[in-house]
Amino acid sequence: MNQGHVDMNSDSGREHTVAASQVVMTELVLPNDTNQLGNLLGGKLMHFMDIAMAIAASRHSGLVCVTASVDQIDFFHPVRLGEVIVLRSSVNRVFNTSMEVGVKVFAENLKAGTRTHTNSAYMTFVGLNAEGRPSPTPQVIPETEDEQRRFEEALIRRERRLKIRAEKSQNRS
Repeated sequence: MNQGHVDMNSDSGREHTVAASQVVMTELVLPNDTNQLGNLLGGKLMHFMDIAMAIAASRHSGLVCVTASVDQIDFFHPVRLGEVIVLRSSVNRVFNTSMEVGVKVFAENLKAGTRTHTNSAYMTFVGLNAEGRPSPTPQVIPETEDEQRRFEEALIRRERRLKIRAEKSQNRS
């Protein structure tokens, strides 16, 4: 028996904790990742975010997950060349076949020994079955106060998103 192996899909239950699917991803900001000012390109950061969040969604659902929408990305501070970024992502809430995933990004200046919260984002992912169709996803169980807050706020964001989508649909008619 391989004691180092954990079967992420062995749980036959329909709920998983937030902690079970959390992802921590670390990247070094290199010259090819920056603009003329020596700051991390926004598009490159969004690429890193999308990867970290898709992994959390896939880890939670056991499915290949695709990005369905980008709800919000906030840029608080620039990330400089040579800094290390740490992305922490987790599933905030599951709706049926879709799930909201959040990410927080921190920049570490290893020389100065500082760590700064630089970005946050929310995206919606959908898990696809073997036929490439949206598939029901296990519910997420928030355990901490922070997880419960994110769980509740995810519903508010979803309702706002659906309202805007309905309004846009009406305006096209």
